[in-house]
Amino acid sequence: MSTWIKICGTTSVGDALASVDAGADALGFIFAPSRRRITVEKAREIIRELPPQVERIGVFLNESVEQVLHSVMEVDLTGIQLHGDDLPLELCSYLPKARREELRIIKTLIVQEGVEVGLQAGMQAATKVVDAWLLDSGTGSGKTFDWQAARKKLDVQQGRVIIAGGLTPENVGEAIHTFSPWGVDVVTGVEHEPGRKDWNKLKAFVAAVRKAEN
Repeated sequence: MSTWIKICGTTSVGDALASVDAGADALGFIFAPSRRRITVEKAREIIRELPPQVERIGVFLNESVEQVLHSVMEVDLTGIQLHGDDLPLELCSYLPKARREELRIIKTLIVQEGVEVGLQAGMQAATKVVDAWLLDSGTGSGKTFDWQAARKKLDVQQGRVIIAGGLTPENVGEAIHTFSPWGVDVVTGVEHEPGRKDWNKLKAFVAAVRKAEN
């Protein structure tokens, strides 16, 4: 099975189409405080230009249920990525049945010191409503976490795992060999400045993922 690839921090139509052309499965739109933050109106403008098969993931940080749902409907998101203290179970109770069944829900777990505690506590919560767990070193840090420590703990965990945090075309192959993850997520590693993608790096990143799968 091919590794799911998400290019996050999309801020322009040009970068979005370049990501799709490179082979991305999903694009991320950050609605949380960030140098790559985007408005609902701008995200909607970009998404209008995307082919329908590309997933559109909204990224939120401790946002209200009402605001998340507003963004989902206004932008026509196919998934949400929740950072901070968001509760997927509470969110799902507000979603119409049709939306709940088709909306991919990704919960982020920050992996720092005490990785055992973080992974055990996080992945035991809301398991029935979370479609994938995204392991990251910190919001917008651009740094990797301790892959070996996390991998040892993941041996006893279940569910889809997405690796993020400091991935680049040069190291994503190692991440795939270490975790055999369901997906990978990249921002900083394919930019030439915050919020602007390097189109050559986009292609190199996707190519490195596909090469590591062989």
